[in-house]
Amino acid sequence: MNSERARLTALYTGLLVLAGALLTTLVYVLLQQSLDSRIGTAVTQVIPANSYHTTGPTAPQRNDAAFGRTRPMKTSEQGKAVSLQVKQVSDAAGDAALSRLLTVSGASLAAFTIVSAALAWWMAGRVLRPVGVITAKARQLSAENLHERLALESPGGELKELADTFDEMLDRIEHLVAARQRFAANAAHELRTSVAVQRAAAEIGLADDPPPEKVARMRSKLIENADGSERLIESLLLLAVSDRQLQRREHVAMHDITARCTDGLRDEAARRSIALHVETAEPLSVEGDPVLLEHTVHNLVSNGLRYNHPGGSVRVRVDADGVEVANTGPVVPCEDVPRLFEPFRRARERGHRRDPSDGGAGLGLSIVASIARAHDATTHATANPDGGLTIRVCFHPTAAQSVTAA
Repeated sequence: MNSERARLTALYTGLLVLAGALLTTLVYVLLQQSLDSRIGTAVTQVIPANSYHTTGPTAPQRNDAAFGRTRPMKTSEQGKAVSLQVKQVSDAAGDAALSRLLTVSGASLAAFTIVSAALAWWMAGRVLRPVGVITAKARQLSAENLHERLALESPGGELKELADTFDEMLDRIEHLVAARQRFAANAAHELRTSVAVQRAAAEIGLADDPPPEKVARMRSKLIENADGSERLIESLLLLAVSDRQLQRREHVAMHDITARCTDGLRDEAARRSIALHVETAEPLSVEGDPVLLEHTVHNLVSNGLRYNHPGGSVRVRVDADGVEVANTGPVVPCEDVPRLFEPFRRARERGHRRDPSDGGAGLGLSIVASIARAHDATTHATANPDGGLTIRVCFHPTAAQSVTAA
């Protein structure tokens, strides 16, 4: 910052001194061009030509070498002599005035340079003060104090806008860091629970030479738990992939993907005694990754089946704007809807002794939201008054890369 302040000081001082030098030069040139005539006019007005006597003993005399004597000057000669004297006086006065002007201007310019340098140094410090505040705050930032903000109090301008932009960036960084920390903690908890279940099953179920039927049950339990862990890891990897920008895009028929996904989930719907209805109001084609888009539809429908009740229904609708999935089920408070898009959030928190087929890892809607962002789509979720959710993914070419929950 000191180097920038020195540069600004030198720049301001140079500009001010240059302006002063140009002004002094302009005054000198203009004064030089008009000073002689003005002094001549003033002298003529003070000592007019008719004040010289042309006759008598006081008349101007002229040396006449041819006759060895002096004689009075003629009138014409007297006028020339007076003009010559006026010019000599004017030149002498003009030279003295210009010399004095140069001396005073040089001294004034030197003093002006010193004052300009001091004022430029002070002004540069005032201008760069917000930059120093931003720099100091940036050096102090760490994961422990990301909540602090600059909150720069200054008149509106470029530096104020820079400070406000820096605060907005800190908001985004704090949100991202908090989300990643929460995600890591939840992922560790989920994986630790799965490992603990496997260890307990192995230690308790296989101790003291158990009978074959008990070994078979433990084997089935371990395989089931391992499958759940594998699905969790796959979901984590998919979420990480969908958080990045798409590497390739191709033409994808969403109505065909929706039909294929719902057909694959009809057995699960029948097992849960849930009616699955599919409606294609209008074909929908988008540009994107077909694998990720298929995961989106699968997660939406699977989420509608999983968080439902026997005798309920799941309705899937495809139209020109996007895909909509509405299901019945338990009543979801409106204030809880936005949090369902966060990783490891469920309408019903997972318990250690739950039915493995009931509920998931809590990543389904997070993956949906992430894939939607990657495809420039928006995701809206609304709590139904009678229970369940209505989730709609809208594909708009000019849609912002954001996910909102209403």
